Amino acid sequence: MKSKSLLWLLITVLPTTAPFAQAQQANKVPRVGSLYAGSPSNQSARIEAFRQGLRELGYVEGKNIIIDYRYAEGKYDRLPALVAELMRLKVDVIITGGGPATRAAKEATSTIPIVMTNEGDPVGSGFVASLARPGGNITGLSTLAPELSGKRLELLKEIVPRLSRVAVFGTSTNPNTAQSLSEVELAAKAIGVKLQYLDVLSPKDIETAFRAATKGRAEAVLMMVSGPHPQSSPNTGCRPRGKAGCR
Repeated sequence: MKSKSLLWLLITVLPTTAPFAQAQQANKVPRVGSLYAGSPSNQSARIEAFRQGLRELGYVEGKNIIIDYRYAEGKYDRLPALVAELMRLKVDVIITGGGPATRAAKEATSTIPIVMTNEGDPVGSGFVASLARPGGNITGLSTLAPELSGKRLELLKEIVPRLSRVAVFGTSTNPNTAQSLSEVELAAKAIGVKLQYLDVLSPKDIETAFRAATKGRAEAVLMMVSGPHPQSSPNTGCRPRGKAGCR
């Protein structure tokens, strides 16, 4: 469903990106810039689904549409330079994967249409005025990750009715963490669950966080989308086992 929605947005945006005279040129080939904060391996499944959807609509990459891919490999400071490369290529539209990529594109251009994906809170992040009326040059999809974080805690409580203490793993440097945590705190207060927030800034912090959760007598762990590749990490709930790990 998300892939189909993204394709619809892209095909809707493309015809509006060139002046009328250019649109009349039979040999005009749309050029799409695709910008990701992560790596190619993390995006391979999504990109293949995207290509398949384009083929179903009659767009064949390298034949009647050009797609230029750029990956920051988790190094956010590279994003501005990558956006600049896409702009030099005169792309008609930019697709972004995740908040950092969307922000870099937004700061670089107010005229090239931007189709965002995997953004938890586009309104709170300042990308759009509202979900119903985005305004500006940005449109796209929201994962609604912050809103769903509280619901995930409620689901944990349904699975484990006697649940009373939950460790929450998040990343303070992730722009969506603050709102996600706020939603979790509201849900925790409503269902009578005590929270223990643990900051996980890198993979090496995971084992330390599980030890702290065990020491804090957590009965379950709620993991919020975080890390250098936010678009590839699902929100999950698990129960601590031993020094580290889930069951």
